[in-house]
Amino acid sequence: MTLEEPKIEDISVDDIDFSDLEEKYAVPEDTTFERFVVVDGCPVAPEAKVPVLTKVLTKLLSQAGTVVSFHMPLADGKTKGFCFVEYESQQNVDKAIKALNGKKLDVKHRLFLNRWNDVEKYAISGNITDEFVEPTLPPFQETDYLKSWLQDEAGRDQFLLHKNDTVGAFWNKKKHAPEPVIEPRVGWTDGFIKFSPKGQYAFSIHPQGIQCWGGKDFKNLKRFSHPKVRLIDFSPSERYLVTLSPDPIVLPPEDHPKRASFPFGPESEGHKLIIWDIATGLPARTFALPPHLEKVKEMVWPLIKWSYDDKYVARMGPNALAIYDTADNFSLLDKKPVKIDDIVDFEWAPAGVKFASSKQNDPLAHVLAYWTPESGNQTARVALFEVPTKKVLRTINLFQVSDCKLHWQDKAEYLAVKVDRHTKSKKTIFSNLEFFKLNEKEIPVEKIELKDRVINFQWEPNGDRFVVISKPEVVGANQTFVKNNVEFYAPEITKDKASALKKWICFKTLADQTSNTLKFAPKGRFLVVARIGGSKGFLEFYDLDYNGEKSENENVAANVRLLASDEYGGMTDVEWDPSGRFVAAWSSIWTHKIENGYRLFNFAGELLREELVDGFKDFIWRPRPASLLTGGDKKKVRKNLREYSAQFDETDLMEDSSSARELILKRRRLLEEWTAFRANVAAHKEQYGIVEVSHDNEDLEVIEEIKEEVLKETEEIVE
Repeated sequence: MTLEEPKIEDISVDDIDFSDLEEKYAVPEDTTFERFVVVDGCPVAPEAKVPVLTKVLTKLLSQAGTVVSFHMPLADGKTKGFCFVEYESQQNVDKAIKALNGKKLDVKHRLFLNRWNDVEKYAISGNITDEFVEPTLPPFQETDYLKSWLQDEAGRDQFLLHKNDTVGAFWNKKKHAPEPVIEPRVGWTDGFIKFSPKGQYAFSIHPQGIQCWGGKDFKNLKRFSHPKVRLIDFSPSERYLVTLSPDPIVLPPEDHPKRASFPFGPESEGHKLIIWDIATGLPARTFALPPHLEKVKEMVWPLIKWSYDDKYVARMGPNALAIYDTADNFSLLDKKPVKIDDIVDFEWAPAGVKFASSKQNDPLAHVLAYWTPESGNQTARVALFEVPTKKVLRTINLFQVSDCKLHWQDKAEYLAVKVDRHTKSKKTIFSNLEFFKLNEKEIPVEKIELKDRVINFQWEPNGDRFVVISKPEVVGANQTFVKNNVEFYAPEITKDKASALKKWICFKTLADQTSNTLKFAPKGRFLVVARIGGSKGFLEFYDLDYNGEKSENENVAANVRLLASDEYGGMTDVEWDPSGRFVAAWSSIWTHKIENGYRLFNFAGELLREELVDGFKDFIWRPRPASLLTGGDKKKVRKNLREYSAQFDETDLMEDSSSARELILKRRRLLEEWTAFRANVAAHKEQYGIVEVSHDNEDLEVIEEIKEEVLKETEEIVE
């Protein structure tokens, strides 16, 4: 018996079991849509422009990874303003959202990227209703007037005293003990406390972040969450706060309760530098720390620098300078950094620049200066750079350069570049001073060659004079016993007053000095020359416009005289108050534990108050904003200075003596009664039979002046 083989046409495919092969080669179906992104904010364009628009968007989105598919919906022959993108992996999606969310496509369009799952989560699942529900706004909380301390009738300044764990705010009262503004607070800060540039806010450091304080009683205004924050800085107009922490930003998991209120998005993960908007308390921009600074123990600070009006902010990168426009959501200027090979440092002009070629109505220019070192056959270079045009205005080439420091005059009329140069043998270092004159045609550069190395340079505020400290320096030599010189420079007086060209000359030299610090008064004229550090600290007070004697040099508008000096061993800091009337010097426990405390001097070097304070850390003057007085107002004040001075002298006298205070208050009360009596008589002239006598031929003017003067005051001790 034979078996017949089945014919092929009798075999059904449905009868064959492929389960083993299907299981082996099965491709898992992706139903999570984790590789998809919804891109909103795309241009609404005609269907004919879809290929071009698709090409542009695909190229941009491909920066984060390979784009597998791209779909742009159409309606009525136009795009709908959004598209769907599929990436090769979920990692590409994370990278795209971090790098491209909020990316500006052109002037009118900005792209916003969201995960497909997030769209389903918040839109399709019913979390968003079809009816508009007006959001609930938090109740308005009125704060104190943030500039209330400026309304003090006596024009006093405030300062903070930080000792141990206690910080107190005080009014300055010359020779008397300071008057508390508020009760000293224990634990006000876990690190240090710092005022903003115009004094409107005070910021304290804590493990969780920063707290902002303000108003008459220093109430808490805002909190900025940045764990383990170490350094803070501010924009010149007090609009932005900058914080830096060694710990990177880490987003909570999506299902974590803190995720909804977390102020940072995926694009900020891993960043350590944050720019905050002080008014809202929200982050405006975050940055990653450059790789070469990740393990640096002593951080160069600040890492970002601002233009004078907060319009631009810039930071250095490897061979580049990145400039951001704050008005445009901190977007990168022209969408790319400025390439500057080996850039070492840069500084913004502290004011708007008015060029000699500018017209009367031209806006003030934003200018910054930078320098690059020697490399190979390339010389060192200092350049002036205009923003936003990115035009290089002026450059100079320098040889045998060890280092450069950029010093802007506060009016931005001049830039002084301190150039440390070395001899060919590199055994000796000396300095040159290069001056860019921005208010003259073609920005000429003047050079001053010095034999010694400049260790300190200071422009006079509101002026064009400057002072330097220099000393001979030989590489490898013992510099401990080498004395330095303090040199005063001023523009030479020329007979041709029409000439704008200025040549600086040294009109005064103080030889064989050990000073290392220069501090000009905020208004100029007065200068403190000090030695900080070591056991032989001292302060010397100078007047650059002394009018008691004839000037030693008639070629300059200056006359330097030593007003006073004071020895202060262990001094660690010295600062002028905002008015330029007082100087505070102190010894901080942050540096050493010897005779910690502070001393207060007036501008002429007279010691007003001295306190030894255990655990003393810091003395912080409260800054003041620029004066609102016009030129005419200031002229009126100077004209009536004697009258104002008498009023303040009276206030000082009342503080000095209780008996004088009672006498002055009694005289004021009697004067008020007499004034009220005369006003009452004038109102009832007819009733009292008073007849006014006319003087037709006379022009009479009655002037009343009341002066009070204490001729003699004695104190007697009664046993």
